[in-house]
Amino acid sequence: MKPLRTAFRLWLCTLLLTLTAGCWQDEEFSTAPTDLLRFSTDSVNFDTVISGQPTNTRTFMVYNPNARSLRISRAFLGRGTESVFRVNIDGTFLENGEASNFELYAEDSLRVFLEMTAPVSDSDEAVAVEDELTFVLESGQTQSVTLTAYGQDVVVLKGWTVTADTTLTARRPYQVYDSLVVAPDVTLNLPAGARLYFHPDARLIVHGTLRAEGALGNEVMMRGDRMGNMFSNQPYDLIPGQWGGIVLTSGSYGNIFNYCDIHSGSFGLRCDSADVSREKVRIENSVLHNVSGDVLTARACSLFVGNSQLTNAGGNCVTLYGGSSRFVHCTIANFYAFTGGRGVALSYTNADGSIPYPLHQAEFLNCLITGYGEDEIMGAQSADHADLPFNYLFRNCLLDTPEFVDEQVQNCLWDNDEAAVWREGNFSPAFDLDRLLFRFSLDSLSSAVGNADPTVTQTYYPYDRLGRSRLDDGRSDIGCYELLEVGAE
Repeated sequence: MKPLRTAFRLWLCTLLLTLTAGCWQDEEFSTAPTDLLRFSTDSVNFDTVISGQPTNTRTFMVYNPNARSLRISRAFLGRGTESVFRVNIDGTFLENGEASNFELYAEDSLRVFLEMTAPVSDSDEAVAVEDELTFVLESGQTQSVTLTAYGQDVVVLKGWTVTADTTLTARRPYQVYDSLVVAPDVTLNLPAGARLYFHPDARLIVHGTLRAEGALGNEVMMRGDRMGNMFSNQPYDLIPGQWGGIVLTSGSYGNIFNYCDIHSGSFGLRCDSADVSREKVRIENSVLHNVSGDVLTARACSLFVGNSQLTNAGGNCVTLYGGSSRFVHCTIANFYAFTGGRGVALSYTNADGSIPYPLHQAEFLNCLITGYGEDEIMGAQSADHADLPFNYLFRNCLLDTPEFVDEQVQNCLWDNDEAAVWREGNFSPAFDLDRLLFRFSLDSLSSAVGNADPTVTQTYYPYDRLGRSRLDDGRSDIGCYELLEVGAE
């Protein structure tokens, strides 16, 4: 028995030595120059950020695709202590811009976290900022990831009330905290190219008059102030609810929005009840898009909306409580992509509960009104206020609602599955839901093509929202965008 025990002990020792040697072999760190790291990206771009304010965190992965482990002897920022970037590699902060001795086992990975604060440069233009994060392997090989951003100086407005006629400039964006308030009997002018970046929940509240007058290719922009991405493919700028919205209070008249881009608020434009005999607001050649509430709400107001896009609302794109309104060559479409409910493209009524709102006029000429639903138009006459005016008119429109016969619906088409394309199919290129990109230019098969009233077109908008001629072929298209033939400019 004794020789057998000895043999077993020798076998066991040999096995343990073999296993240990195998572990040592697995944990050997390669110094071969061909064994390199692999990165999930070769550059990290923060895009344009507000100077002097820290960004949100960006990340990328560092992989070891090799069969043997690698030792990163040093990781450092090219600008060292002067770098505006801050880096954390798998829990280790790069103090003074560098750190050392990272071990990355075979087929394992490290996550890199980055933030930055662009320096204030006292420049009207965005200033490029760049650095490199370099990894030095034990083999002496170096590999780098480029870090880039553009720092934009802003004019910060905190709790500002405009108490005298004022014209802002287009030199730099304005970052609005709290709310920007226009006092009664005062006019705030926003020229072409003016940019207002609103902090979360901040609003533009107008008791007096707002004249936002942009130009084609140089629009007045109102958006949230959060830069960067919420997720890898989704910038904060494409997420609704990033700021409050615009309120035109009951005493506000004569407001103008021309060539404006207003998007990603909790709501778009809210018009409080007013004297219907005075025009409260005129919206032309503008985009109001992607809000978590209503894009446009008007109570007992007089308003004109032309050649404009009002799209994607968690509430309704357009809600009218009475008043007098005219919409000409508008695209009103609700393809809201976020959870939490979605309203309709258009709602109009002559009451809100027990409160009467006479609907003197709600006219829609050459308008495209559609959405995901089978009925995107909700017109409701109050049974309790049947004696109040309830006047509406749809002429030469494409309507996403069950077909019906009504003398107030004239020469309209129905956006349903009997057409060649319908609802989101009216638009080309197709929506990119992964990246939250919505384009409302027409598809050539859309029923909107060639079916607008050319007389209305000639009177109001012979050119579409993008400045393209509507009548070159003798007919015009419904909505705010004209379909151009292939090769046309």
